Amino acid sequence: MEKGRRVMVKEPKKNRKKSSGGVEQKKKIIKRTFITIVALIVIFIIAIIANNYIILDNNERINLVINNKNVTTDMRNDVLLENDIIYLSEADIQNFFDKHIYYDKDTNKIITTYDKKIAEIGFDSNIININGSDKQIYAHAIEKDGEVYLPVSEMAEVYDVEIQNIPETKVITMDSLDRGQKRAIVNKNVSVKSSTNFISRTVDRINKGDAVIIVATNGKYSQIRTANGKLGYIKSNILENEFTVRENMGEEKQVDGKVNLTWDYFSEYATAPDRSGTTIDGVNVVSPSFFYLDEDGNLEENVGSEGEAYIEWAHNNGYKVWPMVSNATAARESLDITSNIMNSYENRKRLIEAIVEKCVEYDLDGINIDFENMYAKDKDMYSRFIIELTPRLKEIGMVTSVDVTAPDGGETWSMCFDRNVIGDVADYIIFMAYDQNGTSSAEPGTTAGYNWVNLNLVKFLQTEVIESDKIILGIPFYTRVWTTDSSGNIISRNTVYMKDIDSIIPAGVEKTWDDKLKQNYVEYTDGANKKQIWIEDLDSLKAKISLVKENDLAGVASWQKDMESDDVWPMIKSELAEN
Repeated sequence: MEKGRRVMVKEPKKNRKKSSGGVEQKKKIIKRTFITIVALIVIFIIAIIANNYIILDNNERINLVINNKNVTTDMRNDVLLENDIIYLSEADIQNFFDKHIYYDKDTNKIITTYDKKIAEIGFDSNIININGSDKQIYAHAIEKDGEVYLPVSEMAEVYDVEIQNIPETKVITMDSLDRGQKRAIVNKNVSVKSSTNFISRTVDRINKGDAVIIVATNGKYSQIRTANGKLGYIKSNILENEFTVRENMGEEKQVDGKVNLTWDYFSEYATAPDRSGTTIDGVNVVSPSFFYLDEDGNLEENVGSEGEAYIEWAHNNGYKVWPMVSNATAARESLDITSNIMNSYENRKRLIEAIVEKCVEYDLDGINIDFENMYAKDKDMYSRFIIELTPRLKEIGMVTSVDVTAPDGGETWSMCFDRNVIGDVADYIIFMAYDQNGTSSAEPGTTAGYNWVNLNLVKFLQTEVIESDKIILGIPFYTRVWTTDSSGNIISRNTVYMKDIDSIIPAGVEKTWDDKLKQNYVEYTDGANKKQIWIEDLDSLKAKISLVKENDLAGVASWQKDMESDDVWPMIKSELAEN
């Protein structure tokens, strides 16, 4: 190498690449950091904007808030506001308040019910009838674009609501007066958020000292409703001086524990039995046959001095009195009597008024409607009768119980009931779980086999969709002795009381247990004829009553008093006792 000559030494290729890659890596890190900072700034700006973005007057339509829930998107039609009257469509009334609302063509009136009120309102008069009394109001029902609208702001008494129109924010609030409400004071100026998320729009602003309705509290956050009717969230720790505006008005049941009802039947030609000096162990409701329809469809009574003494005896022993109202008169073969009442609103109303008057006159506790043998075509109108009767009875503290048969059967025996509607409206629906094989049966058989009762209860609960705590299971204190000839033809089907069964079975005839029916069975000959008895006794009744606890039913009803053996009452009481 020559002296003084500069020699260039080349860097290895792999090292040059490494140096170049380090620079690129640094650039990428700087770029990511810059993007992150920009993103955080954008989020911060969005948060500030969201924090200051308030929707107060920009609703395109009136918002409806019912019991602290904005139901606007669920409405079928818009709210109408005319001359300061708030109108809701019939479809929305049906959706939010009265699913059984009804247009009566004969009277050209809308019939609506809710809890303890039944109201009728027409299209040409500012008169509303509530529970039988006329009241002057400032509007009537109207029709617009093919829809019927009701002046709901004039009907607050009917639906038991407090209504507030807030025009500044296009919000209408409706609060049920039987629901609890709590309020509190805010201790600082704050934005009300649409959710508890960090980034959420502001729906309203409230100031220190403002009162708000507390909808729900969940730890750190509380959902509130502002004076503007806006629903949103604030932190719980800025609420103070919480106070209760009103308590929840839960409906109290008239009977504590399970219902143990017994029907005390006597015909319209007889008088109430003298029960003075006696008690019925475990029973808490008695249902004497006080009322029935005559041939003209009028409500007749069979109370008298004996009945008044009966009521006094029952009340003195702590029993509730729910008398039967029956349509089974001397002219019961005529289905038209009941049909004529059911198919006329005015006739139904007249019968309801008569029932209410009797309840008040005799200081009753409820009514047991026992209408049978009706046209299947009148099913909906019978339901209307129960729909219209129940609020009138609730108003005076009376219980409505309704007897129905098994879901499957003849048109005038079974198909005449809409059990789902009756079970929805009435306080109790009583399944008369007997006469599986009755007086019209073509074959001998049990009066109430366990499997048949259980199957039909499943239908009540699952097919008819009735709440279990509304169903009372009817049980029989009787059976039948079936007599057939050598060819198997039925000669007779004689009813025999539970207390008399053992006395009519010949000596030496053994009982056999049928585990499917959960009954004892006997069969013997009487000359050329065969006798068969599916026995109702403590064992068979106990098996059926076990279904009350298994299905959490409301209780039992027994048909009928004085057919039973004395030992049945302690057994029923024990089976119904709460564990």
